[in-house]
Amino acid sequence: MTTEVIEGFQLSPQQEHLWLLQQVTPSSAYFVKCSVLIEGNIETTKLVATLQTIVNRHEILRTTFKYVPGMMIPVQVISNANVSLNKQYHLDGDNSQVQAAKIAEIFQEFTQQNFDFEKNSPLQVSLANLSLTKHILFLGLPAVYGDEKTLRNLVDELSRLYANSKHIWTEPLQYADFSEWQHEFIKSAGAEIGREYWRKQDLSELLNFQLPFEKYVAESKEFKPEFLTLNINHNLKAHIAAIAQKYNTSISRFFLACWSVLLWRLTQQQNLLIGKVFEGRNFPELAEAMGLFAKSLPLTCHLTEKAKFTEILQQINETEQDIYKWQECFSWELITNKLAYYPVCFDFTDKYPKYTENNISFTIQNSSSCIERFKIKLDCVDKYDDLLTEFHYDSHLFDVEDIQRLVEQFSTLLSSVVKHPEAVISELEILSDRAKHQLIVEFNQTQTDYPKDKCIHQLIEYQAQQQPNNIAVEFDQQQLSYSQLNNQANQLANYLQKIGVIPGTLIGICFQRNLDMIVGILGILKAGGAYLPLDPTYPQERLAWILENSQTSVLLTQQALLEKLPTHQAQVICLDTDWEIITSQNQENLTLPITPHNLAYIIYTSGSTGKPKGVQITHRNLVHSTTARINYYQKPVTRFLLLSSFAFDSSVAGIFWTLCSGGTLVLPKEGLQLEIPKLVKLICENQISHLLSLPSLYALILQQAIPEQLASLQAIIVAGEICPSELVKLHQKHLPQASLYNEYGPTEATVWSSVYLCQSQELTKIPIGKPIANAQIYILDANLHPVPIGVPGEIYLGGDGISLGYLNQPELTAQKFVNNPLIQEPNARLYKTGDLAQYRADGNIEFLGRIDRQVKIRGYRIEIGEIEEALKQHPLVREVVVIATEENLRLIAYIIPHQKTFPSSSEFRSFLMKNLPEYMVPSTFLMLKSLPVLPNGKIDYKALPQQVQIQLEETFVAPQSELERMITNIWQEVLKVDKVGIHHNFFDLGGHSLLMVQIHTKLRTVLNRDISMVELFECPTISTLANHLSQHPEQPNLELNSDSVETRRESNQQRRQLRQQHRATIQ
Repeated sequence: MTTEVIEGFQLSPQQEHLWLLQQVTPSSAYFVKCSVLIEGNIETTKLVATLQTIVNRHEILRTTFKYVPGMMIPVQVISNANVSLNKQYHLDGDNSQVQAAKIAEIFQEFTQQNFDFEKNSPLQVSLANLSLTKHILFLGLPAVYGDEKTLRNLVDELSRLYANSKHIWTEPLQYADFSEWQHEFIKSAGAEIGREYWRKQDLSELLNFQLPFEKYVAESKEFKPEFLTLNINHNLKAHIAAIAQKYNTSISRFFLACWSVLLWRLTQQQNLLIGKVFEGRNFPELAEAMGLFAKSLPLTCHLTEKAKFTEILQQINETEQDIYKWQECFSWELITNKLAYYPVCFDFTDKYPKYTENNISFTIQNSSSCIERFKIKLDCVDKYDDLLTEFHYDSHLFDVEDIQRLVEQFSTLLSSVVKHPEAVISELEILSDRAKHQLIVEFNQTQTDYPKDKCIHQLIEYQAQQQPNNIAVEFDQQQLSYSQLNNQANQLANYLQKIGVIPGTLIGICFQRNLDMIVGILGILKAGGAYLPLDPTYPQERLAWILENSQTSVLLTQQALLEKLPTHQAQVICLDTDWEIITSQNQENLTLPITPHNLAYIIYTSGSTGKPKGVQITHRNLVHSTTARINYYQKPVTRFLLLSSFAFDSSVAGIFWTLCSGGTLVLPKEGLQLEIPKLVKLICENQISHLLSLPSLYALILQQAIPEQLASLQAIIVAGEICPSELVKLHQKHLPQASLYNEYGPTEATVWSSVYLCQSQELTKIPIGKPIANAQIYILDANLHPVPIGVPGEIYLGGDGISLGYLNQPELTAQKFVNNPLIQEPNARLYKTGDLAQYRADGNIEFLGRIDRQVKIRGYRIEIGEIEEALKQHPLVREVVVIATEENLRLIAYIIPHQKTFPSSSEFRSFLMKNLPEYMVPSTFLMLKSLPVLPNGKIDYKALPQQVQIQLEETFVAPQSELERMITNIWQEVLKVDKVGIHHNFFDLGGHSLLMVQIHTKLRTVLNRDISMVELFECPTISTLANHLSQHPEQPNLELNSDSVETRRESNQQRRQLRQQHRATIQ
């Protein structure tokens, strides 16, 4: 076997990092290019020959890359390269407008296509002829070969060489020399202070940054950047320059400060890490050199609500100076994940120079440089009179509409900063007047007339007058007509008056489901009292606390429940045993001084302190909520099935919607909602038209019923939980003729605040809709500023449904109910919900969960609700809860499947990986028969099993071939697993991208062949990988002689000696 000896050099740190990125995320975007206007008579042949001379002078322009065993990255090999025109365009027959359009199109498409780094010449050249004296030269390089400054230097040399300048040329510094020096310097004692500087920097946020409107894609997805532009006119640029001069900084740092503030406003991430591009030529000898000297370095900006913009500007000033000082000491080895990249980047390009020699001028008109992967990047280009900002974004991650809004926000922020440079950053404007009007006014145009002067019982009295003989309430073969219900409630109201009840009196009511419960509620309202529902299934301690806290003076109940009630001071009335006395009272409607501002009811909800809090709802609140419901749901209620306990506010919706619109309220027996077949039978036999249910309960109904049993249903409302898209699909499949609505609203806003009609085409997240009549919904930041569309914020509710507050808790009321600063209306208040949501572009609202369900796993910031929502999209998942272990070391998903047989963890993981980043995928998936719940029906997180035995679902199969055994040994070593089967998934075993890199390196060495990272991601089991490798021919065997390196050379002779020590051997 013959051996060919070639000279090979290690890649520079910049090249190494970029090489790894483009192996994992292949992209033609890693490219630097420029378009150059040439004015004067030129000869194409001479132009190409001049470029050839430049290529001959600079070795990086004729370098190839070759792999050698034992190394994850290749070596640089200096070879020969011939320059030629890729394409030549003849545009001299077109007018100037057509020429400009075509040039822009050519520049956009001018990039590397299927570039072979082992064979191809790196310099890409095209030429467009505009006239005899005007031409556009297009120059480009794969980014691993050079940066934007490289192209400037190339054009400079081209202009002088083409004109036969008598300039005395010195031999240029070659990039391979610089690369070797860099490696040596980083490890030297002289760089220790710089290395210590970088070690002290908190680079953990590099893994965390995520824009709220960012989409999720698989980790190995191709990098595909696009961009939008914003032109900064001369006037605004002049103001910015004046501010920069005043505060002793640069225009570049001003824009970086604005970029940082905007990103902070969108994410609230206090330690913001941005990849700032530095030219990397801080030594005079490097000024005219060619190669990838530029690098993105981590610039951390600390932002707080009280910080002034000028303080951020000063902070960036100081930080950037430090980074410039220590830039040569930075190494990606400081970061555990070698495939990490800067999610956010920033670059500033100075004015393009014009080079003129012998009446021929070369002027760079446009340039583009992508030397780093990113999610989003702001690139500023100084254009002399004005300034161009380009917002580059990965189009796999963002929709163009979101970036358009981002551009508008940046423009608004610039103007705001120019006007108020000393302002606190949380008060700077990022929303244009148009955007604010849309969020505050257009999305909340809900004003509608309703009977504001009426009390809720008066609406029911009207129905009793209009249709006295219609059935109002049914329970277990018992009925009350509207006339009977109204008369009995009047009798009870008169009786309550006689025992001292006056408007505003709080009256407890504790019943099992029966007709008396409805009579009692209506009678209390007619007497001017406010009813306080008490669920008899509550523990006595909870009931006792409610009674004591509310100072309830009267309690309506039934004889059978007396023994279950705690000790209390209220006067007790048993409607079943005391009814004979009550029936002696007048049946006529009462005329009492009850106003819409009187309390109608108080419902106690769970509190963060562990003690329930009483929410006070007025007649105005309730009339507003009920009439909004009557008007929104166009199909009138004929027969409504009340599933909820009357101690929960969803019962309020069913009771008053039905009775105020003349329908029949059907009360099921206690516990019927837990017996789905009986519940389905009840719906069928009673011809129920309307249903309000938890989404999970409605799903069970659909699963266990045949469509004919539910044929009477006209409208189904789900609320109280997030509505999964799978439920919408199930509904459309079984009951396409019925409408399905998703409601949202807390008790403090009188049952509901928004609603959404679920459409059959919904495939992902189901919104909670838009505000109901006379309600306002604002999504605000911590300073009560509206957040942009697509950005999470806290839901604040306004309008006529907002409660008076919490009974006997003025401090909590003041904390949760605040003045509305967004509208010019006296006494307008907002309720602070604690719910996280974001607006969609169409005004619909997407619920994201609670603001307090955020965790960190290995430094990653994670919203648990997002994972749960993603899992709910799986067709076999009925219910799911995700928690982080107490140590926040891993995520556990508890799943109730639709079927007895359920997917493996591998299948769930693969499903999630389509939408979520790897770090958000739970490490454990545990199947349960049911989820533990609290008395109010919510999940009892504390009761979920914490200690989970992680087991692999697939049956263990030992390796069968020598190739499988070699791969298995590597897996076991890297994953630190004692036993791995050939069908076990790499990610099921705790694998992630960083470990995959280690696997990649060891496989290349042990198997002595070339393997790409993409292949490993596509073959996540030993069996599939071995099968894939066996079907592909082996690559040539490469060996590297990695002797010691001398990195500083003074002459060509020294450089040749150095190459002898760094030669690579090809066999």
